[in-house]
Amino acid sequence: MRLVPYPEDAVRRYRQAGLWGTATIATEFHRVAQAHPDRDAVVALEGRLTYRELDRWTDRVAAGLAALGLRPGDPVLFQVSNRLESVVAWYGVLKAGLVPVATLAAHRGHEIGEISRRIGAVAHLVQAGQRNFDLVGFAQAHRRNHPTLRHVLVLGDDPRGEPLGALGRDADPAAARALVEEIQTGIGPDDVAVHQLSGGTTGVPKVIPRRHAEYWYNALEYARSFGWTPQTRVAHLIPIIHNAGIVCAVHAPHSLGACLVLGSPDLDESLPLMAREGATHVLLGHGHYRAAEHPGFAAATKAVTQVVLSGAKVPAALFDGLEARGLWSGQLFGMGEGLFLTTRPGAPRSARATTVGTPLSALDEVRILEPGTETELADGTVGELSCRGPYTLCGYYDADEHNARAFTSDGFYRTGDLAVVRQLDGGRYISIEGRIKDLINRGGEKINAEEVELLLLRHPRITAAAVVAMPDPRLGERTCAYLVVDGAAVGLPEVQEHFAALDVAKFKWPERIEQVPEIPRTLVGKIDKKRLAAEISRKIAAEKAGTC
Repeated sequence: MRLVPYPEDAVRRYRQAGLWGTATIATEFHRVAQAHPDRDAVVALEGRLTYRELDRWTDRVAAGLAALGLRPGDPVLFQVSNRLESVVAWYGVLKAGLVPVATLAAHRGHEIGEISRRIGAVAHLVQAGQRNFDLVGFAQAHRRNHPTLRHVLVLGDDPRGEPLGALGRDADPAAARALVEEIQTGIGPDDVAVHQLSGGTTGVPKVIPRRHAEYWYNALEYARSFGWTPQTRVAHLIPIIHNAGIVCAVHAPHSLGACLVLGSPDLDESLPLMAREGATHVLLGHGHYRAAEHPGFAAATKAVTQVVLSGAKVPAALFDGLEARGLWSGQLFGMGEGLFLTTRPGAPRSARATTVGTPLSALDEVRILEPGTETELADGTVGELSCRGPYTLCGYYDADEHNARAFTSDGFYRTGDLAVVRQLDGGRYISIEGRIKDLINRGGEKINAEEVELLLLRHPRITAAAVVAMPDPRLGERTCAYLVVDGAAVGLPEVQEHFAALDVAKFKWPERIEQVPEIPRTLVGKIDKKRLAAEISRKIAAEKAGTC
């Protein structure tokens, strides 16, 4: 089965509870735009758009996409960064009835080729003028070897692609609006709206189908849970096309007429923007956990009432430091597959500082299972976090074999994360304690260790490989590869050349090589990754101390 539906009884329950609506995301956005036409919808480094302006521009883009011959249901690969036009593209594609596929700007042929073939992508949206990589040239080369890709759409100025911002420029606004409404009447609220991607535990990322009603509810409930109003101004610095970016920064503020203040990962650019625009809420990913040390942080957070931290364990010193500045702080643990755990206003300080909180929805169901079983564990016992609910997937796209392992017999998604329920101040809060999945969390990007190992073994002189996380003060973790080689040593430059030749996204490349005569194994014959991770941590600590 390519697309696993929600059970009919669950759909009825979610609608009867008022969680799921009956409109598409494009229609929901248009309704909000009509209610708040003159309010800022997006403020970015390139400029600003009111709701009226964003609504009308995206109508025209949708008309232009339809004029190109793109039809409702056609998948469109997104490879763009945090730009004003990225938000225009997002809603324009949705209004045309197309399905955005949220790839990363850092993905290369190894990832994009498999993803685009699996979902039958028809168009590829890329950003012109990237400093370190020619995405337009990459997209054009990729299209030549792809059975379904017909269009390369471009944000910015590049004659090798069709400029998305100019699509429908001469369209009559009333005619464009009528066309969008006609398109939307043919789309159901439970049809697929967006394809997000998993962090990947085997091979390239799995495709996560998100439906219109549940995806909009996910965002609306997030906004409600933090008490947002149309006056809220939500700053976002991490990649916008990630699931957190779309849910927490695009759809959530736009579900109730609030403003997205769209920065970039560069604090020198984004903190002045936050200060100038009076940001009241900001989500900081792990790569920005040291943002408070930046000289512009105080001015940037002058109007901020909420800081949400996500991506890795929150150091006590960070939480205490934000609190000392008078900044309320909470945590978010979320996934493209659905479930959000958050510490929201009203949660006690102990929970906000030490846990990721409670499920976002009253109808979320969470179990802590003994790994590899369906046995539920008591509070206080660490096990695998499993979940189902009104915005959690029921199955990956076109992945029957994987789905059989990833879900329990009664439809709970096995997240692969280790968690425990803790009793704090009379409440039950969830703490993330690690992971079962063999993943490396590099600044929020999840790297599948097995995938990197298999890529390493394609090198003609590497006979064995084990990939582990090594600690990094800025990104949290980086990738260290232990190698057994045949003949001359294989150094980091040669490994980098190998990964470049395979067209692998650069964030997956190993960043340190350790050559060993053999890979250590446990008594049952498995690679002893705990030993290797401990060894590289000790070695790095010794190097910093100058003892080796």
